[in-house]
Amino acid sequence: MKRHYAPLIAAVTLSACLAAVACRTVPETGRKQVNFMNPAEEAALGLSEFNKMKQKKKISTDQAYNTLVQRVGTRLSKVMPVPNAEWEFVVFEDPSPNAFALPGGKVGVHTGLFQVSQNEAGLAAVIGHEVAHVIARHSGERMSQGIISGVAVAGAGYMLNKKTGTSGALPTAALGGAALLLNKKFSRKQELEADRMGAIFMARTGYDPRESVELWKRFAAWRVQNATKTTPTLLSSHPLDDTRISELQRYMPEALAEYKEP
Repeated sequence: MKRHYAPLIAAVTLSACLAAVACRTVPETGRKQVNFMNPAEEAALGLSEFNKMKQKKKISTDQAYNTLVQRVGTRLSKVMPVPNAEWEFVVFEDPSPNAFALPGGKVGVHTGLFQVSQNEAGLAAVIGHEVAHVIARHSGERMSQGIISGVAVAGAGYMLNKKTGTSGALPTAALGGAALLLNKKFSRKQELEADRMGAIFMARTGYDPRESVELWKRFAAWRVQNATKTTPTLLSSHPLDDTRISELQRYMPEALAEYKEP
């Protein structure tokens, strides 16, 4: 065996070992994922980041918004299996229609979201989606994928440099660019997975999961009305609204099977 193959072999071996020891199954969807992050450490980081946000961002005192978020969050928390959960739902003064969830059961909702969510079930769809990212441990999975991609790119770049006799910057940059595009595509798949899981969670608590489809129709309309610049799908970490809607409709029978009107 030629000595100059050693770095590539080492990179491939390391990537394979990491994937083998860190394989787990995503709840609800059954998808296999590679994730070697520690759940307890993720929860600690989530708590730390959430505390920083509460210090930097203005917390809303709107009684109606807070009451609604607490009611929806409390209902959903009973069916959402978040590791090391210390549930906390906070409304932040922010005009952007957004929400987020961090490991450990920390959820933030922007006041701007209510113009799109419009009703309790719409809010449940958003919170269910965001917490689904935590349950599926998507952030840890992306970090794990990034490390593995980095190892693979380094090994393959070394071999290309050896073969072509180049200085290394151009081949390695090309491989890194390809890995970035693959990671963007992977992130879009995670978004669709979170949509699917969120619809299931809201159905289990008595929210009509069909409202998740209507929610994304409203988001699409909001983007058009606000002339939001659209990132090309290939370069975006989020799928287009039409894709989300069609995928949610495809999985809707699965969610409706668990839906019982309160």
